[in-house]
Amino acid sequence: MFYMTVDDEIKLKLLEKRDAEDVYSILDKNRDYLREWLPWVDGMKSKEDYHPVIEMWLKQFAANDGFQVGIYYKEKFVGMVGFHEFNWGHKQTTIGYWLDGASQGKGIMTRCVNALLKYAFEELKLNRVEIRCGEKNFKSRAIPERLEMKHEGTIRDGEFLYDHFINSYVYSMLAKEWFEKNNKC
Repeated sequence: MFYMTVDDEIKLKLLEKRDAEDVYSILDKNRDYLREWLPWVDGMKSKEDYHPVIEMWLKQFAANDGFQVGIYYKEKFVGMVGFHEFNWGHKQTTIGYWLDGASQGKGIMTRCVNALLKYAFEELKLNRVEIRCGEKNFKSRAIPERLEMKHEGTIRDGEFLYDHFINSYVYSMLAKEWFEKNNKC
């Protein structure tokens, strides 16, 4: 089972079927604001809807093709972060995330994404990590900007959300940038 300590307050854990109630509860409480940026929110109508999703995430982890983990802040589930999939041929991946509205403003997601960047570059030896955010999702965009990821451009109408398209901002960091930023050779 995958488990990562980010710091004294934050732990990341691969979810199991028994975690479905916690995930659904936080999603349901934050449904209105998450729906603005995430296309799958309306499809999650009960904790049981998470059972096949969690099974899919466990298979993804077992296949070494990325992972999705729960964020535990002071031992309480507050959101998700993960690698969508690994492209081993090109040594790259993308990171996605969402967080409970009441847990925002504490640096939780910035610390989580920084930990995943460290893991991607130092443990997995990847060369490139990308984050895509809605152009007007300023809170989400603040994460890669705070971590000094490069804004590469905008994908026009890059994502369809329920009944409309939105532009996506693309951010990336390369291994050499990570090591330079962290003064590691």
